[in-house]
This record gives sequence, structure tokens and C-alpha cells, in this order.
Amino acid sequence: MAITIKTDEEIDLMRQSGQLLAKVHEELHAAVRPGISTLELDEIGEKTIRALGGIPNCKNYEGFPASVCISVNDEVVHGIPSADRILQEGDIVTFDTGLIYKGYHSDAARTWGVGKISDDAQKLIDVTKQSFFEGIKKAKAGNRLHDISRAIDSYIKPYGYGIVRELTGHGIGTSLHEDPIVPNYRKFTRGVKLRKGMTICVEPMITMGERYVGWLDDDWTVVTVDGSLAAHYENTIAITDGEPEILTLERS
Repeated sequence: MAITIKTDEEIDLMRQSGQLLAKVHEELHAAVRPGISTLELDEIGEKTIRALGGIPNCKNYEGFPASVCISVNDEVVHGIPSADRILQEGDIVTFDTGLIYKGYHSDAARTWGVGKISDDAQKLIDVTKQSFFEGIKKAKAGNRLHDISRAIDSYIKPYGYGIVRELTGHGIGTSLHEDPIVPNYRKFTRGVKLRKGMTICVEPMITMGERYVGWLDDDWTVVTVDGSLAAHYENTIAITDGEPEILTLERS
């Protein structure tokens, strides 16, 4: 496992990249409404990324055809935007995207409701988001990587939700995906020791039903096997001497 430790200067560049990505997610959220197609949302995402001086890091990544992964309802991640996929009142939609700025990647995901959604759907979104924050309480130098995983698992399990195991968080830097793998479920191993200068993406993917997922024929879109709703929340974070720094949340 080759984990890269970033200098303060590199983390500052990743911070700049993350702040731009936070603005992209704000634009995407503002555009969510019944009647809009996922292709239109992808076009808004790419236009915003490029206007801010970034490069979409999803586009053409291992052949992915769009700048934003847009997943609706039972789609967990990697949904391909389409002019035929029109958001409806009551849907939930996940945006997973990132950008490259001055050679450094940022990556973040958000799930939002479309118009008025059910209380159960909103609860799934809220619990998924909070599980990220529970996980990163353990993201401190000297702790172990799987302390993060166990904290996410421990928070989610009482709700009876499923935790996707086939997809995980990851390291990030000059590449979108670097070591280490960051599971969202309990591991009975300790994982690597966290060190100042590590940069990772923590991204719980949570289902309302069973945890099992499958891939559609497009070889990208991951869906829940039982058709239950799924939510996703991700940020790029840096390990520091104290509390972790979330690089992809907009600062006031």
C-alpha cells in the first residue's frame, strides 16, 4: 500500500480544489427541481467546474461519459446522466463529482430531495450525512483507519439500514483514487495508522433496505438489489495534528 503524505503546500492546493467543488455542489443543489433532466444537471455541473477554472475529474475516467455521476432513488452511485431521465416530485437524487485544480483532485457527494419527499426518505438522507460526521470524529493522527469504519457502522446499524460494502472511500491527491481504501462498515482489523498529511475521502453509501447491490447493463450504474432507496454523502478530508479538516465544505 502506497499512501502519499501531503505537505502543507499540497494540502492548501487541495483546499482550493475543495472549495471550488463546494461551489459546484451549491449550483447543482439550486438547480434540483421536478421536470429537469439529469443531463441538464450534468451540463450545469460541467459548466460550473470549468467556469471556476477546474477540470471535471469524472469525465472520461475509465470511460465514464459525463462530468457528474447522477443517481436517482434506488441508484446508489455512478448513474449516467440522460436527457430521458426526468426528475419527479418525491425523488431523491445523488450528485457525486469532483474536479482537478492545479493538479490536485477533490471529490464529494450529496443526496437531495426533489420537491416534497417522504419523511422516510429524508431520514435516510439525514442519517447518511450524520454517519459521515460520526466517522470523522475518529479521523485523527494516531488513530487507525478502521476506527472511522467502525464509527460509521455503529451509527448506522440501529436504524436498520444497509451499508454498501462493494464500494468504499479512498485516498486522494494528484490522482482521484489513491491508497488507502476506506470501508464504511465494521472491519475486524485495525487498518493503517492515520498520520498528519493523509488526505482521504470518507463516503458512506447507505440503503433503506438490504445492503446488496448490483450493476446495470451500462456497467456503471450501481443499484440496490431490492429496489430500496439509497443515499450517499462524501467529503475530502485532511488528517491534521488535531481535528480533521473537511476540504470540500464551503467556508463562510
